[in-house]
Amino acid sequence: MKPFTFKQFKIQQSKEVFRIGTDGVLLGVLADIESAFRVLEVGTGTGLISLMLAQRNLQADFLGLDINEEAVALTKLNFESAPFHARLKNIHQDFKAFETEERFDLIVSNPPYFEESGSDKDKIARQTVELNFRQLITQSARFLSENGLLSVIIPIEAGEAFISIAEENNLFLARRVNIQGIENSKTKRLVLEFSLTEKELLESDFIIEKSPRKYSDQYLELTKEFHIFKGSED
Repeated sequence: MKPFTFKQFKIQQSKEVFRIGTDGVLLGVLADIESAFRVLEVGTGTGLISLMLAQRNLQADFLGLDINEEAVALTKLNFESAPFHARLKNIHQDFKAFETEERFDLIVSNPPYFEESGSDKDKIARQTVELNFRQLITQSARFLSENGLLSVIIPIEAGEAFISIAEENNLFLARRVNIQGIENSKTKRLVLEFSLTEKELLESDFIIEKSPRKYSDQYLELTKEFHIFKGSED
């Protein structure tokens, strides 16, 4: 499979591992990495998010976990070829069984989510959150530093339940980014950030495309240090 080339690194891809998608890119540019020194990514896939965050923050060290052996091998390959490879490490590990004495200033994840069609969609969405996202939230709450953040990107359908489970684990919503695929369309994704202390909620909107196949100025500005665009219609 053809590698995906960014300005400072390349991502090798595989049929056995989730390919690069817009969700990963969005979390890579929107997650609050500014004050972090130690970052944990849960479910690295190709390693894209950690690589983008490492480019944005030149002081942070990164640890990536993935339960998929193929993903771990692919991430290792992509980490080793990056100019900031010395700050990047990944291991084959199920996050549910992960243990460490370390605490992280930022935990990021683009967790898998499988939407169901039909009249039971909302019910199924909530069950998916309960079974998969709850484990992510409870473990993340254990490993955050005092001022650390959990940053995720999830479908809008899962937002309410995710926030509720986070509150049960004493994680408070600090930031919410409502993502529209095309200008004036409904929100389809959320970037949510949680902290161990209650803060005033910061909420904003983000538009990916101003019209079909034409990126918004907002998207172009945030991704200009990563993407190699052909004009504004890459």
